[in-house]
Amino acid sequence: MLTLYSYPGLFGVADNNGYGLKVFAVLKLADLPFKHEHIVDASAAPRAQLPYIVDDGETVGDSDRIVAHLASRHGVSIDAGLKPGHRDMGHLINRMLDDLYWVMSYSRWKDDRFWPAFRDALRREHPELTDGLLGKAREFNALRYHYQGIGRYEPDEAYARGAADLRVLANLIPARGFLFGINPTSFDAAVYGFLANIHFYEIDTPLKACLFTQPNLVRHCEAIHSLVR
Repeated sequence: MLTLYSYPGLFGVADNNGYGLKVFAVLKLADLPFKHEHIVDASAAPRAQLPYIVDDGETVGDSDRIVAHLASRHGVSIDAGLKPGHRDMGHLINRMLDDLYWVMSYSRWKDDRFWPAFRDALRREHPELTDGLLGKAREFNALRYHYQGIGRYEPDEAYARGAADLRVLANLIPARGFLFGINPTSFDAAVYGFLANIHFYEIDTPLKACLFTQPNLVRHCEAIHSLVR
């Protein structure tokens, strides 16, 4: 059986990382059987990054490559009806989600206002994550943020970037249905991966406040969540 390796869940969300939750949602939407293994040590993963899958002995990393693999190996067809323009727009949305990722991660690991709540939630749901392990992870992430650039922003400036991404998403997602019609695609799964990791978190960050000013983002997130639970 295909196995998905990704970070642990949190607040009722199957993965507390947007990329892993995207792959989880694609697998669920495609009704493809799989085993889900939650891990925190990514050293065995391709490029030492989660998520990855192991499928009949083949290891595939990177969420976009995994989606492509599922289509070619298993005939996953949730994107089959997309037009070239849809795929181009989906590509741009994925790149914008890459930007949103850094702000969302910053809100958890970097911002002193929200780090204690995030740390305590992880410890509560995953007691195997000791304060020592979480402290090392926070130091590691601080370096990542510095070299990526988001760590050099003041908090209000960082959240302004994320809010801008959310407002653009709100302009792209229709009031009914999904991004490109009545059926969700892998791009809807990608959007869900990030929105759910803001929407369902019991931590009131500026990103969550912004998301809840956009009813179509809330509707889209809850619609996909109901399909993949």
